[in-house]
Amino acid sequence: MGLQRTPESRFDDISNYPYDPQFVEVDDARMAYVDVGEGDETFLCLHGEPTWGFLYRKLVPTLREAGRVVVPDAIGFGRSDKFDEAEAYSVDAHYDALVTFLETLDLRDVTLVGQDWGGILGLSAAAHHPSRFRRLVPMNTGLPDGSTGMPDIWHQFRQFVESVDELRIGDLVDNGCITELEDRVRAGYDAPFQSETVKAGARTWPGLIPLSPDDPGADLIGATRERLASWENPAFVLFSDSDPITGPARDDLRSLIPTATEQPDTWIEGAGHFLQEDAGEAVAEEIVAFVART
Repeated sequence: MGLQRTPESRFDDISNYPYDPQFVEVDDARMAYVDVGEGDETFLCLHGEPTWGFLYRKLVPTLREAGRVVVPDAIGFGRSDKFDEAEAYSVDAHYDALVTFLETLDLRDVTLVGQDWGGILGLSAAAHHPSRFRRLVPMNTGLPDGSTGMPDIWHQFRQFVESVDELRIGDLVDNGCITELEDRVRAGYDAPFQSETVKAGARTWPGLIPLSPDDPGADLIGATRERLASWENPAFVLFSDSDPITGPARDDLRSLIPTATEQPDTWIEGAGHFLQEDAGEAVAEEIVAFVART
């Protein structure tokens, strides 16, 4: 089981995400992140399948006007190191890497901004380390602990990414958006993956969703649900209006987290699964307004 590193030259032409990466050691792997801005507020922006910090490029300028913005790349994605075998990836491994990241940077008073797996892992970290988090903004995500099923479209997506010979990451993101991606944006999503072998993380992540309470990761997510049921800090569930994959989880999160219904019942209009792509500026404005009112 080997680690591979994407050559930095692969990122040379990404002019619309002009931030130098920094790195944290997680066991034997380097975890990359962007850290810009300053102030009392710290926005922790977590991506999911199959993206990387580049997904947040439309949000960073607005968020950094309100505080510090930290955007890590999960192991297996972006500028972070990548295992070349699927067996290296698990829910616990991704969660432990995130906790190590939080502890190494000693992040506190965090406003979590998490989408897809970034929401699952970020909410889990907040539930188990609440002293580090001030607010929650889960976006197009959920907390599937295996007690309920997943929609048919998710099963189709999982089967596709696990079986297709060539996994075209930019096309996957494009298919999850309402707007059509420009070629340079699609190339930005393809950049971290110089070969099929380094896409093991992207091929694996969908299949890590627990489908039974006995599946790996179900205990962590189930415990997260139990802890968030007594969450007292502000929470703003912010979903797009056109995401068939996570849309059904929105009402579940709003009813699970007690403070969520204290916030406006807001939808991001005209956006798909990757609402950061379709409506990034509007998403950032909603988050900053949430911080201001809480």
